[in-house]
Amino acid sequence: MTAPLQLSRDDMQALGSRALDMVIHHFETNRDNPTARTLTREEATARLHTPLPEGPTPVAELMDLLAREVFPNAFHADHPRFYAFVPSPTNFVSVVGDFLMSGHNIFAGHWLASSAASQIELTVLEWLRDACGLPATGGGILVSGGSMANLSAIVAAREARLGGHDMQAVVYCSDQTHSSMFKGLRILGFGKQQRRAVATDAQYRMSIPALAAAIAHDRANGLKPFCVVANAGTTNTGAIDPLHELADLCEREGLWLHVDGAYGAAAVLTPRGQSLLTGLERADSITLDPHKWLFQPYELGCLLVRDAAMLRHAFRVEEDDHADYLADVSRHIQQDVNFYERGVQLTRGFKALKLWLSLRTFGAAEFRRGIDVGFAMAEEAERVLREDARWEIVTPAAMGIVTFRWSPSGLDAAEADAVIARTADRMRADGYALVMSTMLKGRPAFRLCPIHPATTAEEIRETVVRLTRFAEESTTG
Repeated sequence: MTAPLQLSRDDMQALGSRALDMVIHHFETNRDNPTARTLTREEATARLHTPLPEGPTPVAELMDLLAREVFPNAFHADHPRFYAFVPSPTNFVSVVGDFLMSGHNIFAGHWLASSAASQIELTVLEWLRDACGLPATGGGILVSGGSMANLSAIVAAREARLGGHDMQAVVYCSDQTHSSMFKGLRILGFGKQQRRAVATDAQYRMSIPALAAAIAHDRANGLKPFCVVANAGTTNTGAIDPLHELADLCEREGLWLHVDGAYGAAAVLTPRGQSLLTGLERADSITLDPHKWLFQPYELGCLLVRDAAMLRHAFRVEEDDHADYLADVSRHIQQDVNFYERGVQLTRGFKALKLWLSLRTFGAAEFRRGIDVGFAMAEEAERVLREDARWEIVTPAAMGIVTFRWSPSGLDAAEADAVIARTADRMRADGYALVMSTMLKGRPAFRLCPIHPATTAEEIRETVVRLTRFAEESTTG
């Protein structure tokens, strides 16, 4: 009798071959398929809900079910014409890295269990640290994404500047800061009265005078400013806060400067990105998401800090709280890097493998070429939109993002705003490209983020043609 939960070699080979064929088919045909499909709750329940089976189901049937009902009915963030939110274009080498990570199931929480895997993670972190211009004392950790990286950064800042939680402490963000930061602050126990949303200028960059005034006001009222969160490419418009000026202010005030570059910081790999992100190297901590503009599968975020010791200070396990079963591990903590002492998780996977494997396979120059496509395609979209006076550019192409709204003469603002919603629905139903809206200064605007390295100028032009047609129909109909 075989052991539980085992397949024969032939069955494993057959299942693996089917899975590989499905992934290759996805890569080969992705461009030909709709960018988005969504089931209603009733449809999803009818197609997929079952009671827990007591006996086996042929795995071939389950693969057929996945291919027919699950994978097609989703937003395809890796589609070359997925321009909504922040796309997550992948590459096949990284997909294989994810498979190898899961298949070998390496525990990457401490050095004793994963010395080689930990060294690969340290190497990847060193590459990213050096690209961002942080000093040799810097280091970091790979996490699930920007939300966890931002939360972890606030923990490090709080420990470094306050020594622990303080109900008088205040964090400063801009009114364009990603919602994950506010969620993380709430989880960490910061009340609304401890968070400041600082106004932005006409380019949606944090206002230095407004920030300085807010800090002075809070200090005068006995509060404790300790952290400023800057943006290196906002999700809304790609705006970059004035990083050098913010670093100067934080140095004068003794504040921690965290830069949320979950979307944009990866562009620092390119000469153009370096020039736009000048001042990034002065941050105390930086968030970036390789599963965005470094073309990796979900989930892969990164937190970098100027001084790696700050992470261990923030996330160390106190001596009297140490788990007894980690006694052999704790004997090596001082000389080895144990990632559970740099972040929230003890149990964590070998996240670095997919990024390491693809960077080694393709080389940094190829990644730079891919990032440059995002800049070029956003600029192409802006150029095409400007050819039709009915489109108003709200924010010019910046860091791979352009925003715009339908604004023909004779159409009042309320009706123009309603056209945006109707047109977005038509685009999603059409399936050719996914373009969705955001809110800027209280009004909706379309937002286009074409950072897939395989996106073409022809596809950008066709997308604008369809947007224009649907906007015309939504205006008259």
